[in-house]
Amino acid sequence: MIETETSTDPLWPSDTDWEALATRAVAAALAVSPYGSLADARFTVSVSVHFGTDDEVHALNRDYRGKDKPTNVLSFPMLEPDMLGTLANTDDGEVLLGDIMLAFQTCANEAAEKGITVAAHATHLIAHGALHLVGYDHIEEADAVHMEELEVKALANLGLDNPY
Repeated sequence: MIETETSTDPLWPSDTDWEALATRAVAAALAVSPYGSLADARFTVSVSVHFGTDDEVHALNRDYRGKDKPTNVLSFPMLEPDMLGTLANTDDGEVLLGDIMLAFQTCANEAAEKGITVAAHATHLIAHGALHLVGYDHIEEADAVHMEELEVKALANLGLDNPY
């Protein structure tokens, strides 16, 4: 079972159920990855999603990545990618995949530039972040293309357009 824990800064619009959005986005991303079976695991697979501010994400980006600027989303995996394949053998009741942090101002600005809702853009960013939690990256061009294909598929499964 996949469990998503969320926290939301008051800047994020109150007309959206951010917890439900995060849960759908994480589940959709995992479903298109080789780790889709985690949804049916006998243990709880937990992902924390924080809908934060540019200031919060800026500080984390500076402190953990050495980039002194805000970004739209950060992911902090709690498991090494080679551990993911052994999760079926765990006897723990819960496995924490990691944390995803979104920056409201950056997310809202990017959504406006794309002509989409903040909720649609946040869904994309959470799916992107969830794929990072299970080992995907976009440093190399081939990896970026593959990751984008998975994101597009996950978003299509949620009824959202290709963000690229």
